[in-house]
Amino acid sequence: SLCAGGAPGISYRQLKDLKKANVLHIDVRERWEIDRFGKIPESINIPLGELVEALQMDPVEFKEQYKQKMPSKSDPVVFSCLAGTRSKQALGFAMSLGFT
Repeated sequence: SLCAGGAPGISYRQLKDLKKANVLHIDVRERWEIDRFGKIPESINIPLGELVEALQMDPVEFKEQYKQKMPSKSDPVVFSCLAGTRSKQALGFAMSLGFT
């Protein structure tokens, strides 16, 4: 299950539809999980332990580190993980930093 703003528990099909609308997909799994279980296409990996720091980076530094434009606080973002727990934590972290 994936977690998105007002709609926790979106399906993979819903995520694919959201991606067509240029939603940034941040996968908060650890890098070893990506290696073991595979990368979700068009997602960027920012492990949960790095997320708060990453969302506060200078935009140039963010792009260098994650090869993706840093989201603004009003950009649509979806977080995912393996079981849904970390993605809900990531959503809480982002909201506490002012992301809507």
